[in-house]
Amino acid sequence: MENHSFVTEFVLLGLSQNPSVQKIEFVVFLFVYTITMGGNMLIVVTIACSPALLGSPMYFFMVFLSLLDACFSYAMTPKMIVDLFYERKTISFQGCMIQLFSEHFFGGAEVIVLTAMAYDCYVAICKPLHYSSIMNRRLCYVLVGVAWTGGFLHSIIQILFTFQLPFCGPNVIDHFLCDLFPLLKLACTDTHIFGLLVVANSGSICIIIFSLLLVTYGVILFSLRKHSSEGRQKALSTCGSHVAVVVLFFVPCIFTYPRPPSAFSFDKMVALFYCTLSPLLNPLIYTFRNKEVKNAMRKLWKRVVLVSDEN
Repeated sequence: MENHSFVTEFVLLGLSQNPSVQKIEFVVFLFVYTITMGGNMLIVVTIACSPALLGSPMYFFMVFLSLLDACFSYAMTPKMIVDLFYERKTISFQGCMIQLFSEHFFGGAEVIVLTAMAYDCYVAICKPLHYSSIMNRRLCYVLVGVAWTGGFLHSIIQILFTFQLPFCGPNVIDHFLCDLFPLLKLACTDTHIFGLLVVANSGSICIIIFSLLLVTYGVILFSLRKHSSEGRQKALSTCGSHVAVVVLFFVPCIFTYPRPPSAFSFDKMVALFYCTLSPLLNPLIYTFRNKEVKNAMRKLWKRVVLVSDEN
């Protein structure tokens, strides 16, 4: 696709231009990235090696969510960490488009997975007698396919619109990554309509699905009155983990996208949260609040130790 751009690369200002601060940022973000990838892949391996867990729709979606978090972090964070070594941080036009596509592809897929997990929770608590017939393996695969497809369609729309914009200079982005609103400020044309399209696409998706999820969990909590004390406590623990992950993911997105582009000084801080901290906290929330996952991790660890002792 041809676009009328004379810009071949963008210069990223990053979070700070202070060399001393950048050294601290390097250590912190490298640590966060290592824990994020390790935590998410540990969940994937643990559940994949536990047939009893993998057979449950909830853990099936949890594996997929952890994979998405790992992919999202891999697409965003390494570039930011490497840039901390350089005084002049650049990214090619093609690299910028790939980063933009990856961010919205994995983010869009995660929105659908979180919705699927909420539906799974609703069926398990509100329709327990029909759970196995409703949440069958075929439906789980269909929902995962919808997540991939939905993420791709959401992302490709953003890319197609962005490719139509002319970038003839300047090329300095006051951010640590390529995102829609920072790019709009650099386009050599009136981007008011495109800004509204971004709000309509990303913003409306965030608000509508977040509202739908809140209603779903509200219905679940209301229905818990009919359950026993033990069942209520277990359901609250499971739903509490889901709600925490949903809030961590959607609140920064709602702050960023459902509004016209403007120069909020803390936009970068919000982006930092959903790019680095959200993928880090998701596995921690699910691990610490889930006895079955912790027990599966202990069994996996014992197997690894046993195999290493035999060798």
